Amino acid sequence: MAKLKRRVAMSLMAHPDDCELLAYGTLALLRQAGWEVHIITMTPGDCGSMQLDPIEIARVRRTEAAKAAKIIGATYTCLESRDLYVTYDEPTLRGAMIVTRQIAPTLIFTHSLTDYMIDHECTARIARGASFGFAVPNVCPGPVVKGSMLPYVYYADPIEGTDVYGDRVEPSTYVDIGKSMFTKTRALKAHASQREWLMQHHGMDHYVKSMNDWAAQRGEEAGVKFAEGFRQHKGHPYPADCILRTELGDVVKHR
Repeated sequence: MAKLKRRVAMSLMAHPDDCELLAYGTLALLRQAGWEVHIITMTPGDCGSMQLDPIEIARVRRTEAAKAAKIIGATYTCLESRDLYVTYDEPTLRGAMIVTRQIAPTLIFTHSLTDYMIDHECTARIARGASFGFAVPNVCPGPVVKGSMLPYVYYADPIEGTDVYGDRVEPSTYVDIGKSMFTKTRALKAHASQREWLMQHHGMDHYVKSMNDWAAQRGEEAGVKFAEGFRQHKGHPYPADCILRTELGDVVKHR
C-alpha cells in the first residue's frame, strides 16, 4: 500500500444516530489516531417523532447530531433529503458528490447495501457512487482537493445483522471498540429524542442497551468485549488492503 497522503474518514449514513449505532466506535479510534472525521447524514430525521412536526424534530435532531459529532471533534453535515424519501437520483447523488469532493475522504463508512430500510440501502448506493466519482473533474462543481484518491469503502452491519430475507450477514472486518465504547455510548445518548420515538414506533425500549447488546454480540464473535462489524468494498478499482488494520493495528480482525 502506498503511503497515505490524507487521513480523512467520512461516515455517510441516512439518519442522525445511524453512525452512532453502527460505526462511531471505529471513528472514535481513528480520531484518536489523528484522523480528521466527518459525519454526514442524508436526512435530518424529520419523521422521527410522534409528537413534533417535521420542521421541529429536524431542528432537534440536527442539534443532537452535531452534539454527538463534537464529542470526538468531528464535523457534522446534513444533506437535507427527506426522511423515508432518500432516492438514488441525479440531484441527490450530485449533492453527495459535492460534499464528498469538499471533504476528499480517504475512507468512507456507509450502510449495508441490503438492510431493513430503503433509506439505508439508497444511502449505501449513493455513498458508493460518490466514492467512485467525486474526484472526476467534470462530475460536479468545485475544485478537486490535492491528494484526492479512490477511497477505502466499508459497509456497516445491517440492523440486527441480517439482510431483508432474514439471512445472517457476516462481517469481513471486526474492530475492537472496547477502548471507545464509553465514547460511542455517550454519543448515542446525545440523540435523546429517539428513545421515546423507538418505543412508540418499534416497540423498542432500552435504546442504548440494544446498541450495547449488539456490540457485545459482535465482540463475542471476534473474541473481545465489544466490536463493530464491516464488510469492505473490494471491487475494481478500489483498494483491497485493510486500511483499518494498517491504521488501528491489532484492534482490527480482518479476513
